[in-house]
Amino acid sequence: MLDLDLLHAFVSVVDAGGFTRAGERVHRTQSTVSQQIRRLEQAAGKPLFDRSGRQVRLTEDGERLLGYARRILALSAEAKAALASAPPAMVLRLGMPDDIAVAALTRMVAAFAAAHPQVRLAVRCGLSVDLDASLAQGDLDVALMKREPGRGGARNTWPEQLVWAVRADAPLPVLDPVPLAAFPQGCLYRNRAIGALERAGRAWRIAYDCPNLVGILAAVESGLAVSVLERRALTPALRPLPEGLLPPLGPSELALCVREGAPPLADALAAVVADFCADPAALRTAA
Repeated sequence: MLDLDLLHAFVSVVDAGGFTRAGERVHRTQSTVSQQIRRLEQAAGKPLFDRSGRQVRLTEDGERLLGYARRILALSAEAKAALASAPPAMVLRLGMPDDIAVAALTRMVAAFAAAHPQVRLAVRCGLSVDLDASLAQGDLDVALMKREPGRGGARNTWPEQLVWAVRADAPLPVLDPVPLAAFPQGCLYRNRAIGALERAGRAWRIAYDCPNLVGILAAVESGLAVSVLERRALTPALRPLPEGLLPPLGPSELALCVREGAPPLADALAAVVADFCADPAALRTAA
């Protein structure tokens, strides 16, 4: 069996690009590292480094050993962790859209993580359609997402008020065809905007396609396009388009869902998110 210390020295030389820098990484002298590599080469029965030039290069056998060495060291670390007295951290995975005052909600989620040091929290922001799919596949434990109302299966729901958003201090943009700033395909708001326009027989075009709220807001605030937003997401630079200029959008909802079979603390995390969403002012983008 190859010695783990020798394998560690071998990987360190490769990653550091030389014996001296490898010694600094493992807190040993360059000569000690060189001796360890020679011992490993004796055990392997083959030279592992080509020392003919100034730079240290792996031989073909060295390259072949490198992958095994990394796997052996990783498996050793995993075994040590499995036998450690401390219980493994509980992983909780939260998904949320990025247009619901992410900074404020993240602060509350961070406070939850600080109060539960045994939890390793993983947060993902994305389109609601992707969060919904990830929850169904078991890749998320708790998800806050936009969706069509009345689907059921949610821990909590809150109605949304969708509006056509335009720049507040400028004349109305030309609305034939309607220039849209929209999230990528699959977004509920994008589908709602296009569906409403097509049912009303209105021509439209995508003037600005962006995967995040910052870009959408910038496009509308600059007067480049109009967009569908939840009323609470309007910034001071935006205003709702007067009724009648574009077709009504209909209702939508913000839903909080917990995966069946999620860890017990998922309910506690969901309660934190629910408390945040229950505050009418909390979901404002500027919060």
